[in-house]
Amino acid sequence: MAQAAQPDLVEQARIAFDRALQRNIKGLGYFASPAPVLGASPKDVLIQRGTMNLYHYRAQSDEVYRVPLLLVMATTNRGYIFDMVPGQSLVEFLLKRGYDVFMLDWSPPRPDERNLSLADYVLDFIPSAIDRIAEETGEPDVTVVGYCFGGVLSLLWAALHPDGPMKNLVTFTTPVDFKQMEMFQAWSDQRFFDVDRLVDSFGCCPADMLYTSFSMLRPAGQIAGNIRLLDNLWNDEFVKSFRMFDRWATDMLPLAGEYFRETTKKLMWENRLKEGTMEVGGRAVDLKTITVPFLHVAAEHDHIVPSAASAPLIDMIGSTDKEEVVLKGGHVSLVAGGNAIKRLWPRLDQWLQERSL
Repeated sequence: MAQAAQPDLVEQARIAFDRALQRNIKGLGYFASPAPVLGASPKDVLIQRGTMNLYHYRAQSDEVYRVPLLLVMATTNRGYIFDMVPGQSLVEFLLKRGYDVFMLDWSPPRPDERNLSLADYVLDFIPSAIDRIAEETGEPDVTVVGYCFGGVLSLLWAALHPDGPMKNLVTFTTPVDFKQMEMFQAWSDQRFFDVDRLVDSFGCCPADMLYTSFSMLRPAGQIAGNIRLLDNLWNDEFVKSFRMFDRWATDMLPLAGEYFRETTKKLMWENRLKEGTMEVGGRAVDLKTITVPFLHVAAEHDHIVPSAASAPLIDMIGSTDKEEVVLKGGHVSLVAGGNAIKRLWPRLDQWLQERSL
């Protein structure tokens, strides 16, 4: 038995040596090479106004569904999480499936945009995008798909425009009960966190502070990730995936000061959306006024928006055609990467098909 096992040990040692050698060689290339190019699907810029960007992606299918689709990105991150690289791009997938895809994306707010409020996003930016899409397509309808806080903005807009052009509403990992976001509650505790002083001092909420707050949700996550990277430097596919997601995760955006102040007080501290007391621009928000077909997708292992924070949403919506789907994955892997390709993307396509005619 000992003699039979000997070749296995030799083979294991050889594999370990080869991988160690490749790690050293590829490690040099990793640190010397530029960051990967992401978000490269062909597109046209329809609106570029300060922090607001509206893109229209060029068709990749001969037949296109009638109802255009607007992706609304969270204001803390870049929209290229939807469009990583060919073969790993939700945008590309939707285009090839025949959807007319637009995206509302964000740039860092300019110094003169420090006074942007929730009303600017909900009552100006989203409606401006919707109007431009109608002008571009000639269609009166649109499907809105919001990710994370982009989903919150989409909900607020939809509730305040119940007779508007929206045909369908989809949200991914979207919180409504902010008291259940326990780690965010801890670092934004109003007994210690002076949001007024922060905004009055800086104008905009710094991106570094936001990045740190997200990192605090998993304090050892960055160290563990670097260890996994070191252990897998020999694996080109692993390194490619790591670099894509690491670039996106660290490419955070500052937030307009008044917008950050308002969301901190109204949502994190007062939990107005869940309590039914939310208002935007002096207009009361009631999610029961949303009666279009609605789909919410949550991630089973979401450490940013725990399931308890998004679970009440489905019952708060007034639609009769509504569905909540909980899929395996985390906050980011739900929408991008191998997990998303197998789970979310086909599920979204299946739901949209009959509702996009």
